[in-house]
This record gives sequence, structure tokens and C-alpha cells, in this order.
Amino acid sequence: MNDSSWGAPPTAGYWGPPDQGAAPAGPAYDELDAQQTRPMPIVPDVPASGGAQDDDRGAARPGGPLFRDETPQEPMSAPPPTPPKKRAGRDLRAAIGVGVGLGAVIVASLFIVKAVFIGVIVIAVVVGLWELTSRLNEKKGIKAPLVPLAVGGAAMVVAGYVRGAEGAWVATALTALAVLAWRMTEPPEGYLKDVTAGVFAAFYVPFLATFVAMMLTADDGAQRVLTFLVLTIVSDTGAYAIGWRFGSHKLAPRISPGKTREGLFGAVGFAMVAGALCMQFLIDDGTWWQGLLLGLAVAASATLGDLGESMIKRDLGIKDMGTLLPGHGGIMDRLDSLLPTAPVVWLLLVVFVGSG
Repeated sequence: MNDSSWGAPPTAGYWGPPDQGAAPAGPAYDELDAQQTRPMPIVPDVPASGGAQDDDRGAARPGGPLFRDETPQEPMSAPPPTPPKKRAGRDLRAAIGVGVGLGAVIVASLFIVKAVFIGVIVIAVVVGLWELTSRLNEKKGIKAPLVPLAVGGAAMVVAGYVRGAEGAWVATALTALAVLAWRMTEPPEGYLKDVTAGVFAAFYVPFLATFVAMMLTADDGAQRVLTFLVLTIVSDTGAYAIGWRFGSHKLAPRISPGKTREGLFGAVGFAMVAGALCMQFLIDDGTWWQGLLLGLAVAASATLGDLGESMIKRDLGIKDMGTLLPGHGGIMDRLDSLLPTAPVVWLLLVVFVGSG
């Protein structure tokens, strides 16, 4: 071990006079040497390297460019995370295909034979009632009687087409009575909630659908129904397109987290433009400014209808009412914005251009 590593170089006062040739031998020098000689302290073994000991004793450490491992390296920064791409929540190909197919059936029946279109409405109403009552039974144990609802719902649509508003009201009242009577054939437990749900279903699905049948009775009934369908679809499309691209402010996060205020503005803008065009070129005696008001009303009612069914589905704990339509869900998932919009369009058209 190199002693110089533990202190200063030797001096005369500690180790004796510096070397000046060979030291003479003799007792005097032996005695002096015995007095001045000190035992070297026992030092524990020190590791050759590692830890803080090397730094404390000033041990030289290799460095420089030849020893790259001793050069501090800056940590490599991770690449910034790629923001997730926005994706549609449904199969768009299936949704578009089903939508085009349904549109072709509706338009063909609407302009060829009006009675066939009434049949389309009846089928949609019955299937929608089946979906609604099935989900109520599955998730809440509510057994709304389907048979009187289906028969009464079909009768309500036909009565609205044949007898107008008076016929629709009479058929609705009889359907409600049929629901009350039909449920009496079962035990009384749960009677109140079952008949309440049944009457609600009768008003929610077939009664609102009768306004579509009543639009069809006018001379330009096919154009009125087409205007109603186009405005509702355009409103939904505008809300989806603008909300998906620019949406950042939630409209009703507790009810439907996917809907945004930007989407609502898109629905209003698209529907107002479509309304102006439809009223100007499709409706007899209609004007563009009436179409602007009609489009605004449709956007509001379609949005409320969509939120209303979202509220029902949240209460039931489901995403869709059914699986009948690929890419869309069930029939009720397509009727949610159409049903509450039907009476709004019917009323405004009557106000603007008469009942026809």
C-alpha cells in the first residue's frame, strides 16, 4: 500500500533526519530509533473499487473519451403518445347498407301505393312495441301486455289515416282500456306498474306514429312525409358529423355522453337548410322561410326525442333496444327521433299551408 495516499510526505520531525548517506550504527542511534519508530496502524482492507470509498480516498478513476461508460448519458426521451383516432361507435358499412335498404322500401311504398306505406308504419310500430316491452320485462320485471298494445297500436295508425285526429284519439283511448282489462287476467301484484308502462308505451309509439299517417292524407301527403323523413335524417346526420369532428362540449353528459353542443348546432344548421329547400320545392304553397322555422323545430324535437330514449335506456342499463338492424340496433333506436318529430311537423305544416 502506498502510504502517501493517507497523508503528507514524511518529514524530519516524525521519521527522523532525511537521508544523508548511510546512518551510523550504534546504541545511540538504536535508542533514538526505538523512540522515534511508531507502529504502523492496521488498516482494514479496502475494496479495489466501487461505492463512495473511491471518492473519499481520492483514488484515480479512468475517464475520458476512451471510457464511454463513465460519460453521463442523457436519458432518451420517449416519443410523444399518438392521440387516439376518433372512430364511429357502430359499423358504418352495415349502418349505411341497412339505411339505404330501408329508405328504398319507404320511398317506394310512399309514392306507389299509400296503403302499403301505412302497412310499413304498422310493422314498425308493432316491432317497436315488442322491443320496448321485452326490455322492460328483462331489466325491470315490468310486464306491459303486448297483445292489446300491438292490436291497439295497429288500429290507432289505421284510424289516424282513415278518420284523422278524432279516429286516432278514440283508438288510443280504447287501447288504454284494453291494456287495463287484459292485465286483470293475471295476479294483482305489480298491476299498477304494468298498466302504467302499457299506457306509456301506447302513447310513446303508436300514438305518435299516427301523425305520420295523418300527414299522408293531404293531397301532397307523400311530399309531406318525405319532408318529415328528410329533415329528421338530415338533423341526425348533421349532429353526428359536426359533433364527431368538432364536438368538445358535452350537451347532456348524464344522459348521453356522446352528444355535444357543437353537434346540436350542426343539427340545427343542416335541418334549417334542408327545411328551406323542402318547403320551397316539395310542399305546395310553401316558402323557404317557413322551411327555416320547420328545420329549427325538427332539430329541437329530434334531439329531445333522442335524449328521451337515451334516458330510458340508461334507466334500463342497455345500449340498444334491440339487434334487428345491423349497425343501427333495434327499430326503436331508429324511431327515437322520428316519433316525437312527427306531431311537430304535422302541426307546423297545417299552420303554414293547411291540412291539404
